[in-house]
Amino acid sequence: MEMDVFRCGPKVLFAALLPFALSVACSAFGQTPSVPDWAQPGSATHKQVPPPADFHRATTTFNTPIGIFDGQSEVGSAVVPGSASYDPASNAYTIHSAGYNIWYTRDEFRFLWKKISGDVSLAADATFPDPNGYNDRKVVLILRQSLDDDSKEAMLGEHGTGMIHLAQRAEKGAMITDMQYRFGGDLNGVLAKRIGIEKHGDSVAIFVSLQGEPMHQFGPPIQIHFDEPFYVGIGFCSHLPDKSDTGVLSNVTLENSAGKVQ
Repeated sequence: MEMDVFRCGPKVLFAALLPFALSVACSAFGQTPSVPDWAQPGSATHKQVPPPADFHRATTTFNTPIGIFDGQSEVGSAVVPGSASYDPASNAYTIHSAGYNIWYTRDEFRFLWKKISGDVSLAADATFPDPNGYNDRKVVLILRQSLDDDSKEAMLGEHGTGMIHLAQRAEKGAMITDMQYRFGGDLNGVLAKRIGIEKHGDSVAIFVSLQGEPMHQFGPPIQIHFDEPFYVGIGFCSHLPDKSDTGVLSNVTLENSAGKVQ
């Protein structure tokens, strides 16, 4: 596999082997780590494109439990390390993460996870503390086969604009596909009150409560098979490869059963 090389001042760092050393060294030089052009976010003059086929970074995992989750991971090891904390009084998880995207053939995001088998119901209230963050940043409720950056997955994403959608990477290393039954592309930052995802056998569906009404299924389910055990949990990505932002997921419900999204 071709090595991922980033340049920071006079030093050359191999981020595929030392993802956190990059950030430390660049801080010592007072510089922001550089990132490939394809990873830069879209703008009036730039379009983000898929990474090269052989581009990967090893995930960095911390096996210390946090709240109801067994551990957390820097999936794809973004060049700026993230962090997460849990407040038991409010049942709120605050996730700080950079990362170019959770999309295409690989992901970069902070993932709080539980390893599980069988059916799953997961729901949370999602907020973005900074109202001025990048529009395409997203909190996710996600099921993943592994912690690799190119893992098979089914994802509910809620964007900073309020858009909600269901997407999947049908196989490891495949291009992610958006199911196209989106909601809220024109909400201009108005967020749903609560979001949820449910796995029932090989069927995965998403649920929404817009204003506090009972959760209701949004769109038809997708069909995707996960070998057991698999990973389920919550995450956040700033959509900015070298800049961290924050997502908060509170009142989190995780049940090892279908039909429990509420």
